[in-house]
Amino acid sequence: MFTGIITGLGRVTAHEPIGDGQRITVACGDWKLDDIAIGDSIAHSGCCLTIVEKGAGLLRSDVSAHSLNIVAGLEVGALVNLEKSLTLADKLGGHLVTGHIDATGVVTQWKNLAESWLLEVEVPAHLGKFIAQKGSITVNGVSLTVNSVEDVATGTRFQVNVIPHTYQVTNFFELAQGHRVNIEIDTIARYVERLTSSVR
Repeated sequence: MFTGIITGLGRVTAHEPIGDGQRITVACGDWKLDDIAIGDSIAHSGCCLTIVEKGAGLLRSDVSAHSLNIVAGLEVGALVNLEKSLTLADKLGGHLVTGHIDATGVVTQWKNLAESWLLEVEVPAHLGKFIAQKGSITVNGVSLTVNSVEDVATGTRFQVNVIPHTYQVTNFFELAQGHRVNIEIDTIARYVERLTSSVR
């Protein structure tokens, strides 16, 4: 489990074929790796990956073909948001995040509002029922609060506000209109939908 509070940035430097997927190498810069062991789970732009190798400033993980088909931003050269998995002693600064990507969305607006940034993302229509105003959502692994949500002909669009700190410490400063981003819906919304659907 994660919280959606990004603590580091890494750059994907290599892909190596392994089975039907890829072993990816991420250069982590000065991000502290001392407390990461082989087998640990690390969120890469919201996607939970298991560490299979560790080197000087480097982490390697195996990514299945399935994940590569539904996750954005793991190509060579991509800047990824990094978060270590929770311990029972950690603060829950964001919201409960599983690291399981539900879909990718497309950035439809990315606007500087002087003291913050407006981010609007369109997601597939089937995710719309899980997104609510003032609810939580994860974009590229970042925990955000939904300011507005609207169903449109091509899907569902939601808007969030990005504060300067988040802009500076995540890969959001590389965003642009048209970019694909990883989306994870709120875990509570997922279970509420399942429970209510069983009594319809």
